[in-house]
Amino acid sequence: MPSHDILILSNGPGELTTWVRPVVKALRQQLGEDRQVLRISLVLAPCPNASGQEAEIARSYAGIDRVQAAEDFWPFLLWGKTREAWDWAKQGVVLFLGGDQFFSVVIGKRLGYKILIYGEWETRWHRWVDAFAVMKPALIQQAAPIYQPKFTVVGDLMADIQLPNSAANSLGSSTSLNANPDRPTANQPLTHQPVYKIGILPGSKAAKLAQGLPLGLAIAEQVQQVYPQTQFVIPVAPTLSLPELAKFADPVRNPILSYFGEVAADLIWENNRSYLQTQKGLRVELWTQSPAYELLIQCDLCLTTIGANTAELGALAVPMLVLMPIQQLDAMRAWDGLPGLLANLPGLGSLFAKLINRWFLRQTRLLAWPNIWAGEMIVPELIGELQPQEVAAQVLDWLAHPEIRIAVQQKLRQARGAAGAAEKLARLAQTLLKID
Repeated sequence: MPSHDILILSNGPGELTTWVRPVVKALRQQLGEDRQVLRISLVLAPCPNASGQEAEIARSYAGIDRVQAAEDFWPFLLWGKTREAWDWAKQGVVLFLGGDQFFSVVIGKRLGYKILIYGEWETRWHRWVDAFAVMKPALIQQAAPIYQPKFTVVGDLMADIQLPNSAANSLGSSTSLNANPDRPTANQPLTHQPVYKIGILPGSKAAKLAQGLPLGLAIAEQVQQVYPQTQFVIPVAPTLSLPELAKFADPVRNPILSYFGEVAADLIWENNRSYLQTQKGLRVELWTQSPAYELLIQCDLCLTTIGANTAELGALAVPMLVLMPIQQLDAMRAWDGLPGLLANLPGLGSLFAKLINRWFLRQTRLLAWPNIWAGEMIVPELIGELQPQEVAAQVLDWLAHPEIRIAVQQKLRQARGAAGAAEKLARLAQTLLKID
């Protein structure tokens, strides 16, 4: 048995990608690879946005030793029993990286471990938690003075997107918009047909894919009419198989497809590569390597839904249009918390989804992470009954005016903040564990 355990509590796919992965890497860099000294376990809590594949994704992270899936969470919370009857070291830390902060208190007290919570927007249970690592200093002021010494500002974990060396060098050296000689710069007139690359990120859950994939295909067809050489690619979420993705381009299996015109597409395998091909001949490559950072930094712009992917694109400084189509008002049900539970109730879920979405459309708020970071609209957020022709017109305008994309890219770099939150969080965990 190891001398120390770190138990990470998390939940959804976004938290796994943008929080758990960089923190685990930092923990191993800080505390070493010796499993007799430190063992890292991950327990997943239920999440309305989860796909069911989160445990398998977490098992692919080299620094994690044990993973328990969300379906086994409640027996562990209530009685302390894991599915595989895990043993525990006498010394340890429960590290909260997503879900309900109360879970970390219950589990930490049962195990007799120190409790460390990463707080992005709020912190709770100050009396029972040993340490808080927070994104911004304002969270410290929200706590009672007696508890403020427990707080340390570490920054935003989403700024710690981990790039392969080749991608990091490309991102750090110059703007990716000028990397391809076939792409015009702000002061370079067009002398021949340019070659652009556009990423389409329609989401990973059915609620988003049902509308997001048809809209993305329809926009791509419009753009291809003007720039026939444009390359389109979908970085497929690791929780999706290609046949699962393709069903949302099938009018029989996805009736919402008809809202966006004749954009049905077939799944094609050719020369060890896969595509979605529409009836008009548009081909969209399907990229299955994850994370897809090396691909994304090659894109001139991306069309994306809301979610953690906007944080990743922002950290990579990739210009984006954030799309949230609501052609079918009750189709969008991927909300967090109580709204998500109500929208997915049997029978009444459709009614609640319509009411929630109508209310949401009347709100004024920033949704994309780069906009939230900056407190202003750096990248456009297009919400409502989006028409492919109108969105494509904005895409074409951005392609024709690279100075717009360069300006957005520069603002994204300024907004994403300094990296290092994961390293600071790892040092806090080391202090609590009292490992030299």
